[in-house]
Amino acid sequence: MNSHAAFDPRRRGFLRSMVGGSMLFPGIVRDLLGREAGLSGSPGTGGDPLIPRAPHFAPKAKRVIFLYMSGGVSHVDSWDPKPRLFADAGKTVTVDEFQGRKGDFTMYAKRPQWEFARHGRCGTEVSGLFPHMARCVDELCVIRSMTSDHTNHYEATLGIHTGSFTFARPSIGSWVSYGLGTENSNLPSFVVIAPKSPYAGGQVWASDFLPGAHQGTWVVPGQEPVANLRRRSPSEELQALELAAMNRLNLRHRSARPSDPLLAARMKSFETAFGMQMELPDLFDLSRESDATHALYGLERGSTRGFGWQCLVARRLAERGVRFIELIDSGSSDNWDAHGDMTLHGPLAANVDRPIAGLLQDLRQRGLLEDTLVVWTTEFGRTPFNATADHRGREHHHWVFSSWLAGAGVKAGTVYGASDDLGIRVATDRVHVHDFHATVLHLLGFDHERLTHHHNGRDYRLTDVAGEVVKGVLA
Repeated sequence: MNSHAAFDPRRRGFLRSMVGGSMLFPGIVRDLLGREAGLSGSPGTGGDPLIPRAPHFAPKAKRVIFLYMSGGVSHVDSWDPKPRLFADAGKTVTVDEFQGRKGDFTMYAKRPQWEFARHGRCGTEVSGLFPHMARCVDELCVIRSMTSDHTNHYEATLGIHTGSFTFARPSIGSWVSYGLGTENSNLPSFVVIAPKSPYAGGQVWASDFLPGAHQGTWVVPGQEPVANLRRRSPSEELQALELAAMNRLNLRHRSARPSDPLLAARMKSFETAFGMQMELPDLFDLSRESDATHALYGLERGSTRGFGWQCLVARRLAERGVRFIELIDSGSSDNWDAHGDMTLHGPLAANVDRPIAGLLQDLRQRGLLEDTLVVWTTEFGRTPFNATADHRGREHHHWVFSSWLAGAGVKAGTVYGASDDLGIRVATDRVHVHDFHATVLHLLGFDHERLTHHHNGRDYRLTDVAGEVVKGVLA
């Protein structure tokens, strides 16, 4: 029998009582229940999988806040001004592919729904869709030449998160956790805040073949952000007895196996789970945040809904040492997928615009933006054309779309790359998803070709066998 996977059922009972069930910290629970017999503590070594580790070279960023807009934000209605699209609205356009189907298609150019204007000292043009973020353009590097490999939500979502468009692979957040470990043993190194499950579901934050401790912890805005966070024991005294009993069993088990490097990591995971139970309630308590801070994020005092809550909690997680924080708006439904009517972008933008601008301002005021990388992206853009001249919506468009970076190591107040005159294809300085990921890892101090994990006979990495750092976005 494999001694690493053998657990007395009574130990399982203690485990579930302590961590409050697998919803509390699924990555830790996977390891504790022995489902990852091949656990390694750090790239190429054994031991505690979350121990802090140094990257390959001096980093610009210590952490990432990843703002993901689910469904496909229209680039030509937000970050990529196209005067010709205004002028040529209703005219025919011929393309050789439409929604994944090859052939010759005659389409009609569609006028952008929002006007563009220059903002900030840098003069970057942003549409009226995002008036609050527009006032932050001096902090941003807007990339107008992003491109992806797939036009479907599932595959494109998987790609922007894992670098793989067809197979489940570790999320970018899991790779960052794997490379850096955690700065706070009481909290997971990778947290995802999302009101709903996104396209591709939990694969968006899964660790896949990486150790399970690097899987993201899903936080759901609401009165109970993490399920079963409150202890199940009726009193602190009883819980203390349970923990003491657990510790005695652990020490007895470990003393019989002094050469097993994985046991210390498992015991550390128990401590992390208990630490979450102690620290998360305070983290989610926003009552001591000032009225001015609430207003900055557009958050009503006492509210636990909306992107403002997500952004403010993200700042508090960043302050407490969480390495990778992803905020998703909103999920696989009621999102930015505006096939039928582009005006639906309006209320969605109103939900995220002020909170994101507030987050950038708050990070700057607190000195956190200097070593925090903020990423804003979506899985693809939307077509600058449609099948009829009077169509109110836009379809999926992976040929070119827009993203932006801000904060640590980023060339602020700039625009990188360009699409063609109608926003159909990349015109200059193409940035593939693999290049995007390579650049994020570079700012964290990693050579993306060296951050690897051996699995099934080969070394895997976030950028697969491609990707180049986009030096033009670096300060």
